[in-house]
Amino acid sequence: MRFKKQLILVLGLVFLILSACSSDSGTSSEEDSDSGSDDSSTTEDSSSDNASSEEEVELTFTTWGNDQHIEMYEELLTEFYEENPHISVTVQSIPHGDYQQKLSVLAAGNELPDVGWVAERMVPQFVNNNIMTDISSFQDDPDFDFDDYIPSTLELWQHDGELLGLPFSTPPMIMYYNETMFEEAGLETPKELALKDEWTWEQFEESAKALSSGDGTDRTYGARLFNEWTNFSTMPSHTLSFGGEMFSDDMSEFTWNSPEGVDTFAMLDRMIFEDESHVPPGESLNFESGQVAMFPFMYSYIANVRGITDFEWDIAPLPKGPEGRYPLLGQAGTVVFEGSDHPEEAEKLLKFLGSQTGIQAQSAFFVPPRKSVLESDEFIEIPNNPSRESIELAVIDQMNNGYIYPLHEDWTKIESEIISGFDQLFSEMAPPEEILQEMEEKITPLLQ
Repeated sequence: MRFKKQLILVLGLVFLILSACSSDSGTSSEEDSDSGSDDSSTTEDSSSDNASSEEEVELTFTTWGNDQHIEMYEELLTEFYEENPHISVTVQSIPHGDYQQKLSVLAAGNELPDVGWVAERMVPQFVNNNIMTDISSFQDDPDFDFDDYIPSTLELWQHDGELLGLPFSTPPMIMYYNETMFEEAGLETPKELALKDEWTWEQFEESAKALSSGDGTDRTYGARLFNEWTNFSTMPSHTLSFGGEMFSDDMSEFTWNSPEGVDTFAMLDRMIFEDESHVPPGESLNFESGQVAMFPFMYSYIANVRGITDFEWDIAPLPKGPEGRYPLLGQAGTVVFEGSDHPEEAEKLLKFLGSQTGIQAQSAFFVPPRKSVLESDEFIEIPNNPSRESIELAVIDQMNNGYIYPLHEDWTKIESEIISGFDQLFSEMAPPEEILQEMEEKITPLLQ
């Protein structure tokens, strides 16, 4: 009897152990099944991600930059590729003079690049043609830190509640000068005069005359006010600083035909033909040659100047007049063009270029629109840059001064008539009064 009870007890324990094992096995089997399902899903997702990442996307990015700009972008993009290995970007350069017309032709053929530079003068036409993509969503991305942008730099790109681009360059025009020539002539430099608040247009003209000497190919000139002989963007600064204007505020009237405008044209005429202190029209003699004492242009030109070793140079603000100082505020931005085959990737590229990292890299050549970069040591202390004092005086302190390039949808036609007027002055075909009168007669109908 006792044996039977022990046998029953042993069998019962065995039964319980087997049941427990069976239960554990079942649970394990179910968990394995669930785990197998998860692994399968993960594998499928991973495969999907891999397939997506392996789908190569090629973007085109157009600029009017030089070789140094292209090199900077290609180096910057290596960081973009680390996060986006499936995207490749071809950086193209189109000459600035041909850029707007070239993009207009590409737009007509639905062949616009994915991303590209746009200058302020191009904005009215491109807005009317609806070829720039709204990127307002960037403003809501906390990682992008949109509030770091200086508000005034965004105004050109904001239209009817949309954000159509991001600025990358917001420089006031500055004066490059050959410090060695000033020192050898015993003259105060533009920077020294500006620090004393004595850097005026009259002083500019006097200095240019005093620094001009020699004959033939050895002659040195006090100034060159045109980078290209079709680029007259320095000249309105003179007119505005004496209280004149190029156009009415609503762009309905050509107002450069005024006493102030005549004085501007007369100054240029005097420097070229009487004092012979200005590089003769058509000649290619540039600032880097060491034979031109003063040359006003945008900050981006500093890429050409940093490598100069034959003479000392520096920068200063433009001269002032009775009404103050009015440098051109040359704005340029980057946009995503409508019709891209890869709009998502194009916006990703633009967001990278407009990030703090992107703007910091571009600040090697352009005055940055982000406060954090504008105030950074990295921007000021780029190798072979002018001193902090010079940059603050000529660039940062002038950000709230100046004028913006006139904006009109027919600007290319208007500009052509203005260039024609300067051609008449360069050829001594007519005096300033007659040139400006003819310009007004031809431009007024274009403004209606």
